[in-house]
Order: sequence, then C-alpha cells, then structure tokens
Amino acid sequence: MSARIGVITFPGSLDDSDTARAVRLAGAEPVALWHGDADLRGVDAVILPGGFSYGDYLRAGAIARFAPVMGVLVAAARRGMPVLGICNGFQVLCEAGLLPGALTRNESLHFVCRDQRLRVDNATTSWTSRYQPGTEILVPIKHMDGCYVADESTVAELDGEGRVVFRYLGNALTGPGEDGLGMFRSVLDHLVAAA
Repeated sequence: MSARIGVITFPGSLDDSDTARAVRLAGAEPVALWHGDADLRGVDAVILPGGFSYGDYLRAGAIARFAPVMGVLVAAARRGMPVLGICNGFQVLCEAGLLPGALTRNESLHFVCRDQRLRVDNATTSWTSRYQPGTEILVPIKHMDGCYVADESTVAELDGEGRVVFRYLGNALTGPGEDGLGMFRSVLDHLVAAA
C-alpha cells in the first residue's frame, strides 16, 4: 500500500514544501490540497503545516477555519482520519473545533524561533506509535501565538484521557536531526495496519 497524505496550503503557508518532503522521506506520497477546494482527493491522512494563514491578522487560524477544505477535513477527522496540525496548523484545528482550547500570544509577546525539546507522553496515537512513552525529541519551533490555553477542567480532562501527546521540556541549543520523522513513519504504520 502506498499511503497518500494530504498537505493543505493556505494563503501564507510556508512549510507546505517541507511537510511534503517529510512525507516523501517517510515513504508516503504527498498530495497537495488547496484551501479553496472542498475535496481531500482520497487521501489517507492530512497535515496542516505551519505558516501564516491569511497573514494571521485577526487571530491565528481564525479565517483559515472557514476555508472550503476545512468542512470536509473536520468531517473526515470525526470519522477517524489521522490529522496533524503543525504550528499554525494546530491553531487552525483549534479554531475549527477539532481541538479544545486556543492559542494566544507567547508569554514574551515576541516571535519565538528555536529548537525545542518535547517529551512524548502518548505513544499510542497514529502519529506517535514509533516512539516510546517518555522519549525526548528535538523539533524546530517558530511562532508568535504558541501559548496554549484552556480552562482548568478542559486541561484536566485532556490529561486524564491521555490526550496530551507532547510536552515542552527545557530548551536545548543543538540542531534537530530526524527526531520528528517518527511522526510521519508512525502514521504510515497506522495506515498500513488499517488497510
């Protein structure tokens, strides 16, 4: 089976090419999806990459959630299709109601661009099965609105249900390697097992 993973491009997306490359490196076929098309083109999973959808003038992802592709994506995700939101893509998923909470300005109120250590807390998702629980990975981050907020009961519910997949750790100042590639290979394992 050759898995087909859709990569959605919004006006202002800038990580769609890198995401397609990672999909290819993991062994799947990247499929370009345009925000204005209400068609997922038969893909097996979808990634919303980072960038600045519509310039993020209102609130990160607030306008992008109304794109035609989001209607079909939300329906597919609710049926179980694996969906990954990276950077602004995570914000779009929150705005679309697929994830609870919201992302607000960084505590520093400055744009952050650095390598960030994460701990894998849930290794049972379709995106994390190649990792062991507790594994530390290094990924690049770059965002202005990266402060996730939700009310206490929502955070407790997410924790209690094991829905927190990654947690930030102290920042290491070394360059990332292929740590994040495990997410792309994990979803391929999931798609092959489901076929």
